[in-house]
Amino acid sequence: MTAKTAGTLQTKATGPLAGVRILDLTSVVFGAYATQMLGDQGAEVFKLEDPGSGRGDGGDIMRWAGHVPEGAPRDLGPIFMSINRNKRSVLVDLKDPQARVKLEALIATCDVFAASVRYEGLKRLGLGYEDVVKIKPDIVYVHAAGYGSDGPYAGEPAYDDLIQSASGLADLLPRIDGDPAPRILPTLVADKVSGLFMCQAITAGLLHRERTGEGQFIEVPMLECVTSFNLVEHLYDHTWEPPIGQWGYQRVMNPNRKPYKTKDGYIGLLPYTDKQWDQFFAAAGMGETFGKDPRFSDYATRARHIQELYGLVETVTETRTTQEWLDLLKPLSIPVVRTNRMDDLPQDPHLQAVGFFQTYEHPHAGPYNAMKPPVKFSKSPSNIRRHPPRLGENTDEVWAELGVKLAGDEKV
Repeated sequence: MTAKTAGTLQTKATGPLAGVRILDLTSVVFGAYATQMLGDQGAEVFKLEDPGSGRGDGGDIMRWAGHVPEGAPRDLGPIFMSINRNKRSVLVDLKDPQARVKLEALIATCDVFAASVRYEGLKRLGLGYEDVVKIKPDIVYVHAAGYGSDGPYAGEPAYDDLIQSASGLADLLPRIDGDPAPRILPTLVADKVSGLFMCQAITAGLLHRERTGEGQFIEVPMLECVTSFNLVEHLYDHTWEPPIGQWGYQRVMNPNRKPYKTKDGYIGLLPYTDKQWDQFFAAAGMGETFGKDPRFSDYATRARHIQELYGLVETVTETRTTQEWLDLLKPLSIPVVRTNRMDDLPQDPHLQAVGFFQTYEHPHAGPYNAMKPPVKFSKSPSNIRRHPPRLGENTDEVWAELGVKLAGDEKV
């Protein structure tokens, strides 16, 4: 992939969280995705990594996942690179009493303690909420959990595959195509959705502290987050007690809801209002036929026949090329877009215009592509200030900044 925008590291945090300090004991995707978003928005993120990790490699396991270019260090895997910029890696053995002094000095300077280690493990390390609050009374302590602490699954391990299975996400495709086997969606949706919940929870916790002076314990449980995300639309007729019908929003649970084939590709297309449907079929030369069909006379009736309607759409879209449909429908303000394959994304004219893909030069791994922070702040823009760090890259400088000196230290 060739990105068109050359990225330059900024020297100063300009985002709305500039000045906020986050101690980051998260790893993999869920927590790391959340803390990168906060780092992009200006927070100073200290990524604490273990020297052994139980495997001999050390650090966040995502460092070692995937391929790296020939000659690049193995600890900068591609997914790690995508969710760990704007962080400093501090290597610390949490079981080492000597390291504890330094760790407590770092905690005392932080506004947020974010962790995805199982909570019982944190307590055994002396890093439960009650322990940390003694060091920093107003800490915003956020625990990324698999399951809420009040339920019978509390403390069990959780990964994206498990949460998709437990949250109903794996039941979506069977309800569309008739194959009864549950299937996991081919994206880390549970991890990433939970990361969004976690990011929002941290900023809300900081706002509460700003207003009241109080820190607090915040739990972000994956199962509850992802189930609520899934059921926004799919609780549907089970919203009512007793239920009056099906699970699943009928327009979405529709095998004909998909990119529609054209003569030379595919388009995403969604006429929505009565006027847009009339205009679409008129443009397709089927206005009279569509207008006389009682199945599609109004919104409520269309909703009951949505599968037939979407099936009819595809018979129409195959009659023109993608560009012909874009030229025809965009002036009518009918929602339509060219369907991109992933290979097409770097050449998408909109993504190019906004500089979405940016190429940076990592001092150890060489050129790499990054996606710019997508949310746009008019007064306090997010920015990229640090490359994803090597394992333990910033350990000495962080301890030196704290001014903590222990017996045997030479650099502090």
